Parts: sequence; C-alpha cells; structure tokens
Amino acid sequence: MRPENRSQVSEFLLLGLPIRPEQQGGFFCLFLGMYLTTVLGNLLIILLIRLDSHLHTPMYFFLSHLALTDVSFSSVTVPKMLTNMQTQCLSISHAGCMSQMYFLIIFGCLDSFLLTAMAYDRYVAICHCLHYSTMMRDDLCVFLVFVSWILSCTVALSHTLLLVPLSFCDKTIPHFFCDLAVLLKLSCSDTSLNELIIFAVGGMATILPLSSILFSYVRIGISVLRIPSTKGIYKALSTCGSHLSVIFIFYGTIFGLYFFPSSNSSNDYIIASIMYMVVTPLLNPFIYSLKNKDMKGALERLIKRMNSSCKW
Repeated sequence: MRPENRSQVSEFLLLGLPIRPEQQGGFFCLFLGMYLTTVLGNLLIILLIRLDSHLHTPMYFFLSHLALTDVSFSSVTVPKMLTNMQTQCLSISHAGCMSQMYFLIIFGCLDSFLLTAMAYDRYVAICHCLHYSTMMRDDLCVFLVFVSWILSCTVALSHTLLLVPLSFCDKTIPHFFCDLAVLLKLSCSDTSLNELIIFAVGGMATILPLSSILFSYVRIGISVLRIPSTKGIYKALSTCGSHLSVIFIFYGTIFGLYFFPSSNSSNDYIIASIMYMVVTPLLNPFIYSLKNKDMKGALERLIKRMNSSCKW
C-alpha cells in the first residue's frame, strides 16, 4: 500500500470469541467463574506461603511469584473479554491495545523464567542436597526473580517499541485480545524487523528456559536412578511432580499455539489461546494443592487457626 493511503488507527475492534449471541450469557458466567477461581486460588497460595513458616523455602518463594504472575496474566485479558461480552462494546484504544500486548508478553515470559528458576531449585535439592542451604541462599532467590523481571520487561519492551510506529490497514482483530502475531498481519508497514525480533528474542525467552529445564531434569533423572531404595526414588519424584505437571501444561500449550498450529483456522487459534491464558492459570493452584502435602498441611493449619479464632 502506498504511504498516502496508510492511516494510524486510533482504536481496534476485538471480535472476541466465535460464539452465537444467545450463548453469550452462558459463556460469560463460565469464564467469570473460571477467572474468579483463578484469582482466589492463586491468592490463597500466596497467602498460605506468606503466613506459614513451614513454607518459607526457596521453592515456595518461587511458587508465590508464579501464582502472582498467573493472576496478573489472566487479569490482562479476561476482564476486558468479559466486559466486551456483557456490553457488546468491542473497541479498545490503540494505547490500550499496545499496553495489553506489553503486559501479556511480560507475564508470559515471567512464567517461563520462574519455571526455570524452580527447575534449578529442584535440581539443587536432589542433586546437591547436602549443600542446598548454601547454594539456594535467600539473596540468590531474590536475584533470580529480579533477573526474570528484567528480562521479561526487556523482551516486552523490544516488541512494543517496534510495533507502536507501524501503520495498520485494518482495525478488526479476530480475537479476544491484542495478539502480537495478529497485529503484525493487520499492518501495512514492513514487519520484517518485527518478525526477526520475534524469532530471535522470542526464541531466547522460550527455547533457552525450556532447554535449561530439560537439562535440570535430565540431571535429576540420573541422580534418581542412582538412589538404591524405592522409597528414596518416590520421595525425590514427589518433590518434582507438581512442577513437572505445570511445565507440561505451560509449554505444551505454547508449542501447540505458536509452533505447531493444527490448522489455519482462527477458531482453533482462539481455542488454543483460551487454554493458554485462561485454563492454565486456573489449573496451577489445583496442581500444587492436590499434589503437595506441604500445601495441604499449611491449609489445614490455617483453617484450624481460623476456627480457634472464631471460638474466641
């Protein structure tokens, strides 16, 4: 398109989910319930970790930040989607769209980096158990979270700064949120640099953490196989079960969404996005509460304290 025919749109239209008008009410209640469960479940994890001294360990320190990230990740998209479903107002400002995309990238990358830090924690706990307290110091845990935030903000900023100057031929987004890949397809400008940054920086934020996680669990697997007793093997694996489940769900949806799309159908892409942005943050509290004895114990102690307070 010639430069004189290009225009900078002031707002975009989010078409939302491909559902019929008569189904809007049912889906609104469904996603509202899922969102509230996500928020309350993850906030409960944070509360338990803060209040229970038994959970003041590096693993649960990282878990509390992961829970906060999941709440933030869902809150970037789901409230706007619910508002659009209820009011039928599909517009989102240009600045709002850029902001939504920016925070989506931040919290998506932060999830990836925090899972990597948790994998390293499990590696040290199993492979270097005698030196765990000296290797996983409090200052190191804070440093890993700080670096995760810095890297996530850098990745998000690089994508956003390159996207803001682009001109757009169309303002209709066939999605329920401002997705980077979709926005690039709507642009009239040359997006070759944007695509290069996606492959370079996006690959770094996904492939490198996943490689580090796989390396950690390969070393863990080798160490577990050397344990002579079946009880010791079960204990070692039980400390990793919840984390492995979260990793499988998180990276499985990412690769299904961006690297191995099943088809070119926009509906399939939207469904995969719902799995990634709505379902995954919802499942994490259940995974860590149902498979983790420490979390169950902390919840029981909290309930007992609340009951004793109510009696007084």
